[in-house]
Amino acid sequence: MENLAPGPLTFRELVHAFDVKKPFRDKFKKIVKAMVAEGELIKTRGGTYGLPSKMNLVTGELTCHPDGYGFVVPEGEGTDVFIGSRKMGGAMHGDTVVARVEGMKPGGRREGSIIRVVKRARSTVVGRFEWGRGFGLVIPSDERVLDQIIIPPKDAKGVQEGQIVSAEITRWPDRTMSAAGKILEVLGDPDDPDVESEVILRKYGLTNAFPHAVMAEVKSVPSEVATADTSGRLDLRERTTITIDGETARDFDDAVSIEKIAAGYRLWVSIADVSHYVKEGSAIDKEAYERSTSVYFPDRAIPMLPEALSNGICSLNPKVDRLTMTAEIEFDHDGRPVKKRFFESVIKSAERMTYTKVKGLIEGDGELSRQYSHILPDIKLMAALAEKLTARRFEQGSIDFDLPEPQIIIDIEGRVEDIVRSERNVAHKLIEEFMLAANRAVAEEFSKRELPFIYRVHEEPDEESVHDFADFVASFGLRFTPGGPKSFQEVLAKFDGKPEQRLVNHVLLRSMKQAVYSADNAGHFGLAFEDYTHFTSPIRRYPDLVVHRLLKLLMKKAYTKHEQARMESVLPVTANHTSVRERKAMEAEREIADLKKCQFMKDKVGDVFDGFISGVTSFGFFVELKDFFVEGLVHVSMLVDDYYVFDPKRHTLMGERAGKKFRLADPVKVKVARVDIERRRIELLLYDEAAEAREKEKAKGRKKQRR
Repeated sequence: MENLAPGPLTFRELVHAFDVKKPFRDKFKKIVKAMVAEGELIKTRGGTYGLPSKMNLVTGELTCHPDGYGFVVPEGEGTDVFIGSRKMGGAMHGDTVVARVEGMKPGGRREGSIIRVVKRARSTVVGRFEWGRGFGLVIPSDERVLDQIIIPPKDAKGVQEGQIVSAEITRWPDRTMSAAGKILEVLGDPDDPDVESEVILRKYGLTNAFPHAVMAEVKSVPSEVATADTSGRLDLRERTTITIDGETARDFDDAVSIEKIAAGYRLWVSIADVSHYVKEGSAIDKEAYERSTSVYFPDRAIPMLPEALSNGICSLNPKVDRLTMTAEIEFDHDGRPVKKRFFESVIKSAERMTYTKVKGLIEGDGELSRQYSHILPDIKLMAALAEKLTARRFEQGSIDFDLPEPQIIIDIEGRVEDIVRSERNVAHKLIEEFMLAANRAVAEEFSKRELPFIYRVHEEPDEESVHDFADFVASFGLRFTPGGPKSFQEVLAKFDGKPEQRLVNHVLLRSMKQAVYSADNAGHFGLAFEDYTHFTSPIRRYPDLVVHRLLKLLMKKAYTKHEQARMESVLPVTANHTSVRERKAMEAEREIADLKKCQFMKDKVGDVFDGFISGVTSFGFFVELKDFFVEGLVHVSMLVDDYYVFDPKRHTLMGERAGKKFRLADPVKVKVARVDIERRRIELLLYDEAAEAREKEKAKGRKKQRR
């Protein structure tokens, strides 16, 4: 259309421009309406149709800030558009909107106003109920939902002040009127831990329940592999194949097998053949696409696939036949891949091993070695190959961010028992290397053939971020000259084992872009791979399932020109959707973790802890406690001895008068001042032992005077 006309066209002019014959005009009209509904075309008040980009308009998702403003993130290329609080036009956080660009803010950022809501992100809101003057109010738990929902008294009968509720929106907000709704459900008291967890699940639209159409299809999912289904597959059941996962894992995507050959090593990475059971376009497939990923919380998981698949027929459980897709890779003695092939297979896992047990076998645990003597040689061989793969990857410049992750321990009553540092041992690294090798091998196969594909890409950091990182490491007396991923890896190596190691890892990670799915192969900067994808977890990631389907088309010589054309239009949409869903899942996982940490710290108000500064901002600094893997904020308003100025390049707050500094990684002693469960915040105060002692002495003196 861009090349067909100088300006917007009427429907009749569109029909003429595209030479739509009479029998197809009704269908064409529906297509135009659908494009308008999606914001791909704009219908003007005069009844003409035009492209948003040609009309100074931007279509995208509105992301709101708790302070009242927002940004429209374009669906295609282009910078975000800033939207002031008075120019929201009735749109709410997450809505797909059309915004008119009206000017430029200092620094080159576009600003504008919302002229149309294309698609609403939600029909319900979860929040705290309060009574106003003659009506009820729901204050959304998600601070980014800026509109309070008015509830008429007749729609709020029996609801008590302060309860957490779910409300259906019956009237959308506009420029002159607030949103209205009705109470659907009372979730309970805000102090109930289970209620707070439910609030977060509702906020992100997460549920364990699957639609009726999905569960109807699940009834036909077999519990055992049928003999007929093994026909035509390479039989690996006689090979020693094992799964290696965490102690609490319930679904097993991958299994590995190895042998020593004259040229080096032969590795088999066998992945659950989910695509055999989940057909494209089925109800199960559509729901898996919508979810795009499984979401993992300390006390539960929200699976992408129903349990009959995820924990049943697709899970590579030990001692039973399972259908798989296998990447067979040969490596030379130095760990260089020299040959690969892919095929449909059937396996029978010999053992379900945990990371802890494999670590024990590698490190020579006598009792474990006797118990698993039948697989011990294979484990030792795997460890030898993995070590060489790691060395080669680092030679090529792969960056290893060795940042510790918290592990939240839940007791039998569902409450947080402890928060500790999760272990990443030699067994974790072994499986990581084998999965990286398989993912890379599949991506290389499609890349060299130049076929439509879905890649996992990680773009280079932008110049400003690199410059800021160079300034930061310069404060340690280190000169940094960027030159690809290896230059960053070399910086990390110089801090290895030093007190600043974690700090430098943290700052470098924040300077990097986020990895995403893409139909365009931009390479993976962090891994220093030109070609990379996700192939190894189709039970819990939808892009992996797509990759399996594409690989089958290739193996069966069915990746025809017609299929290629279809994938060229489908894959970019799939990549974008799954990237968005992945980000939302990460946000939900982070928020649930923050909630659990707050619940854990609730009874520790007034306690004093040692910690170190883990983040510095203009409004204060975050402190991670040494005793627990928990972070809290010392707000700048609590630093009463001076006025503090934020230096973003050096990640430092510095006092104007005395020059006192608070910087990343500095050790500090803090007192827990307040725990806000609803906002998932832990507030800290700097602890001054001498000042505390003086206050106690003063308090004693006041008591004596009263006596």
